[in-house]
Amino acid sequence: MELTKRDILGRYRGASFGLLWSLISPFMMLVVYTLAFGYILKARWPGTTGNTADFAMLLFMGLITHGFFAECLSRAPTLVTGNANLVKKIVFPLEVLPWTVVLSALFHAMTNTLVFIALNLLLRHELHPTVLLWPLVLLPLAFVALGVVWLVSSLSVYLRDIGQVTGVLATAFLFLSSAIIPVETLPENYQTIFRLNPLTFIIDQARDVAFWGRAPDWAGLATYLMGALFFAYMGFAVFQKTRRGFADVL
Repeated sequence: MELTKRDILGRYRGASFGLLWSLISPFMMLVVYTLAFGYILKARWPGTTGNTADFAMLLFMGLITHGFFAECLSRAPTLVTGNANLVKKIVFPLEVLPWTVVLSALFHAMTNTLVFIALNLLLRHELHPTVLLWPLVLLPLAFVALGVVWLVSSLSVYLRDIGQVTGVLATAFLFLSSAIIPVETLPENYQTIFRLNPLTFIIDQARDVAFWGRAPDWAGLATYLMGALFFAYMGFAVFQKTRRGFADVL
């Protein structure tokens, strides 16, 4: 928790607005995407009234979910290589470093959710009590992200090229998910690709609880969580197996 606190505060140290940037940044991001897709491309979401406010809020929930995962993925390649001083300290438990990244990303996801709640009240005059279930919906994805950070951070010590690919992968996860495009409006053969994206299911469930006011698919979330825990364990196993050579490589 101390490492996470230091990571969050260090990101905004020296900035005039400090931690307020964690609220300002998602709002600015939402404005850009809403202008691009809502006003210029005139995109609308099935099942809504067709106004821009509905589209913006649905879009924002997708961006919050993707942003959480993208932050973990983009920071993973430099997690170990950027902490060479800790690697060379035998007593330091390196396996806790990925937790710092995931918890920091969770903090930003929660601050973004506060912005979502405020804008939803302002623009749509709605606030469903099911929004309180949003952390439970995000939990399975948090374990997927943890597994990704363990896996990518360890492999990046030996394959530095991974860091050049993660930015492209993060963008691909955005545009090949339901964050921006309603999957049900796509041709059936493309829908399969979008639904294989691990973000799509979580984004849809997040919109159910935060926007539509519906209960999540508990059975689906339970299945997803089991798969996420297995993936996280595999990522941890790879990390523990490869960490023996970190100090020599660095």
